[in-house]
Amino acid sequence: MCKKIVKGLFLLGIAVLYGSHGIHAQYKSDVWVADCGDGTYKNPVLHADYSDPDVCAVGDDFFMTASSFGCAPGLPILHSKDLVNWSIVNYALKKIEPAGFYSQPQHGKGVWAPSIRFHNGVYYIYWGDPDFGIFMVKAKDPFGKWDEPVLVKEGKGMIDPCPLWDDDGKLYLAHAWAGSRAKFNSVLTVFELNAEGTAPISDPVMVFDGNDGVNHTIEGAKFYKRNGYYYIFAPAGGVVTGWQVVLRSRHVYGPYEVKTVMAQGDTDINGPHQGGWVDASDGESWFLHFQDKGAYGRVVHLNPMKWINDWPVIGNDSDGDGCGEPVSRYRKPLAGKRFPVETPAESDEFNSRKLGLQWEWHANYQDVFGFTSDMGYMRLYGHILSADFKNFWEVPNLLLQKFPAEEFVATAKLKVSAKDDGQKSGLIVMGWDYAYLGVEKLGEKFVLGLTACKDAEQGSPEETAVLAVLEPSARYEAGLRPNYEREIYLRVKVEKNALCRFSYSLDGKTFTEAGKVFQARQGKWIGAKVGLFSVAPCGKERGWLDADWFHVEKAE
Repeated sequence: MCKKIVKGLFLLGIAVLYGSHGIHAQYKSDVWVADCGDGTYKNPVLHADYSDPDVCAVGDDFFMTASSFGCAPGLPILHSKDLVNWSIVNYALKKIEPAGFYSQPQHGKGVWAPSIRFHNGVYYIYWGDPDFGIFMVKAKDPFGKWDEPVLVKEGKGMIDPCPLWDDDGKLYLAHAWAGSRAKFNSVLTVFELNAEGTAPISDPVMVFDGNDGVNHTIEGAKFYKRNGYYYIFAPAGGVVTGWQVVLRSRHVYGPYEVKTVMAQGDTDINGPHQGGWVDASDGESWFLHFQDKGAYGRVVHLNPMKWINDWPVIGNDSDGDGCGEPVSRYRKPLAGKRFPVETPAESDEFNSRKLGLQWEWHANYQDVFGFTSDMGYMRLYGHILSADFKNFWEVPNLLLQKFPAEEFVATAKLKVSAKDDGQKSGLIVMGWDYAYLGVEKLGEKFVLGLTACKDAEQGSPEETAVLAVLEPSARYEAGLRPNYEREIYLRVKVEKNALCRFSYSLDGKTFTEAGKVFQARQGKWIGAKVGLFSVAPCGKERGWLDADWFHVEKAE
């Protein structure tokens, strides 16, 4: 075990530091690092699906959260010292509420467009669930346990909420509306909350109508106050082709002036919008936002921001018209200060009792999904499929992480255990379309197959190509029936345009390409993900998968 831990630390390039919050393991990705090492950074600062990001500054620390939809744990908490180098440090939601509803996959539902704020020593996150209402969760220590979430306002269609504590102590909440539930959209409303931030004390007031022929699909409100002006930062025009709007008023309920402050222009960064403004300790302003990159999800960009005549200008405004364009490379914030290079974790040795923070389930975790251990591996038990099983769109125990770059290789060392025929485990790339390498027990052998499914949400059937018949690595008596094991290495190489090439190895050295190239596709409001699965036929007991390690490395 000791040898394995040392080997893992060297493999991953981890530096272990001690700080006010205990041990913090710094991780540096092999596939995407935004810090160029020369005082500049490249965008995206996070080439991963952190949709609808929001950020706050507390002292010398920056904290970011993002939409997590129906994946659990939810509301990732990321930390940075310079807005460029980020690490995942926590989740604010252990389970998505209501917990019973989200015990099964609820694609595209759940946690939408959160906002994170710090007020009077407390961190607050508000988010909208379009089916249940506006929620809030808070904590005094963002690295520690967050309180249980509170349903602030029940109802359908309310999304993208953001609080504002005014100078007189009053608390307001701005939010948008989802047309899929409310049957109208493109408007922003504001209402007042009680002092605790847990309930409304006024009716909503419409402060902006985007049904003006210009700013359709306005949403994602972020509420601020500066120099006596109330500001609402909001994206308009849609996720893929939109732009960033800022509203300004001397009064909380308006009327608001409107101005477009960032658009794609001549760049290749489409739909640059939906994010948060933050000031660094040197007084400079910055804006974190997303870009939709299809299968790769909504990746995070950092742009400089300046104030001219009490209007923000985001990005590079070369023609001086007050509307900037996103930058692809720029000098880092806090010029002159140097901070360690780090990125969110990707590889995992599965040596900890806590699951790595890069991992999320496709529904709220249940004990029968599996366990971490002190034995050097993670155990994933088979999900019992329904009698009318169609495809993996319904499987909750998919253990997945985000695509971390345009190109990468993910390899897992696995041991499959099964008693019943049809028990299957393996490596999966999941989205609206998905593909996996699966090891399935049939008789006294295992069959390795490459399975693909197109348009999974529509209930489309899977198609499997058999690649090899494998002898078990071990067989032993286990109660009334023997248990069969097969050790195997499974790999997927992701190339540009999210083309995926699967391969396998029986010795970890020589890999055999497996079947056709698969074109990855995003999921419902989320990017494609990669990870592990285990399933069992209806009416059978659970087989399992022991994951020794999962490595994400640079593609050769």
